[in-house]
Amino acid sequence: MLVFSKARLVMLSVPKTGTTAFESALGPVSDIWVQNPPELKHAPVYRYNRFFRPMLEKFVAPELEVIAVMREPVSWLGSWWRFRQRPFMEGKANATHGISFDDFVDAYCKGNRPGFADVGSQAKFLEAQPNGTRVTRLFRYEDQGALLRFLEERLEMKIDLARENVSPEMPVELSPGTAEKYRRKCAEEFELYATIG
Repeated sequence: MLVFSKARLVMLSVPKTGTTAFESALGPVSDIWVQNPPELKHAPVYRYNRFFRPMLEKFVAPELEVIAVMREPVSWLGSWWRFRQRPFMEGKANATHGISFDDFVDAYCKGNRPGFADVGSQAKFLEAQPNGTRVTRLFRYEDQGALLRFLEERLEMKIDLARENVSPEMPVELSPGTAEKYRRKCAEEFELYATIG
């Protein structure tokens, strides 16, 4: 998570949406750069609302713009599946070695997800809170240019991005049945993504 006081801007860090590259580029010029622990670095809207918002509204500005990035849902799960195939994951309970992407997504659709498929939810991460706290501007991961242009204009600076935390290249394909099941069981993911202009 990054906070820019002068720009009155907060950038939340949704896992697997390419925000690590933006954090590396902008962290040194931000006023607050939350890097650890992961529960705070990747604070969802509800955690931001509970722990960070009261402090920031008191000491920075009463109204801050909150931005975030969302990835197309199948691509997002594909990134998690590929990430958990990295060599350092071998032997860990949440590794996906020997598990097909189809089986990974099928497991994700279960009510009680096994550890290897328990990766959270973008829709839940971005869920607006009863007091009105919400992401005020959402960007598509697939349109990095829009986010880059927005940040360069808002922060009045040129931003050079490097590729970071990239998962290994692997084909990500779903059978029609699993794809339909995912869309049905996790409709909120696809509905939210469709709202991004």
